[in-house]
Amino acid sequence: MRFTHRTLPQRVVFGAGDAPAAVAAEVSALGGTRAMLIASARDAAQVDRIAADIPVALRHEEVVMHVPVDVAERARTAAAAARVDVLVSVGGGSTTGLAKAVALTTGLPIVAVPTTYAGSEATDVWGLTTDGVKTTGSDPRVLPASVVYDAALLSSLPRELSVSSGLNALAHCVDAMWGPRADPIDRALAEEAIRALRAGLLGLVGEAGAATDPAAEHPDPVEETLYGAYLSATAFASAGSGMHHKICHVLGGLYDLPHAQTHAVVLPHVLAFNAPNAPEAERRIARALGSATATAGLAALRRSVDAPRALRDYGMPESGIEAAVPPILAAIPANNPTPVTPEGLAALLGDAWRGTTDEQ
Repeated sequence: MRFTHRTLPQRVVFGAGDAPAAVAAEVSALGGTRAMLIASARDAAQVDRIAADIPVALRHEEVVMHVPVDVAERARTAAAAARVDVLVSVGGGSTTGLAKAVALTTGLPIVAVPTTYAGSEATDVWGLTTDGVKTTGSDPRVLPASVVYDAALLSSLPRELSVSSGLNALAHCVDAMWGPRADPIDRALAEEAIRALRAGLLGLVGEAGAATDPAAEHPDPVEETLYGAYLSATAFASAGSGMHHKICHVLGGLYDLPHAQTHAVVLPHVLAFNAPNAPEAERRIARALGSATATAGLAALRRSVDAPRALRDYGMPESGIEAAVPPILAAIPANNPTPVTPEGLAALLGDAWRGTTDEQ
């Protein structure tokens, strides 16, 4: 066995109801005296409790999906004007993404407080969008120095968003099985993450028996899902972005599609496409989902949680399928388990647009 594994340096704090005190402790440990608190106005009630315990020099509320470059530039300018020395992000992937955009050019440390299961807080991946083109990259400057996971902050997350965000996390696991740098450690972490995400998601939607799953690391489904989301992002950050994420990043940038829902829709199509040529990954995914096959296990989970089904439901035009094929083909890693042709990719995108899967 020969491989090289990269583990990202990061402090992680888990504690239900502990966010205000935990964030204050992390800011203090980083020597922060002038914090830029990045959070959408719709999260004000949660953010106010955290803001009360940290030295806020600037509260920035302009958060936009896929982080347009002009939004990032305004945040960077505001950070410089306020002379901030630490960034605190409270929110989902878009909020974390904006903090990363500021850190990318300033080197300021980030304390991330997730309020969804996006996983961006545990990766060194950034993304910026210009004129419908989403560019991503990795840089150690954007990896949050600290992450505070507080299940209480997600307890009121709407069911639909919990499901799509949790399936987004599961997509990290699937890509981590065959990403460009995937190794045995990534696959082990991803398998455990899939098991936890399944248990957590079933518990969140009230599936009978899910909350008392003896294999669950945490009896609370929100905590179990958060645990799985963190592991999934850790595996993904090491393995690198595979076919699934390349598809979703291109589509999200081109058509301004909602991030989590796009991942939830595309996931079963990529799994069905790659699983026949990735037997070890297929076995691991199936085992984690408690099923004879990976595709059947994912289909059963999606039915139980009433997962998003079709890209057309989120605003993607059918004419966009043809336009998306060239940039996606150019981005997919060369080591994808199944060779990707323009025709095969167009067929996959067409099925995802219509919502056609083997689940039906």
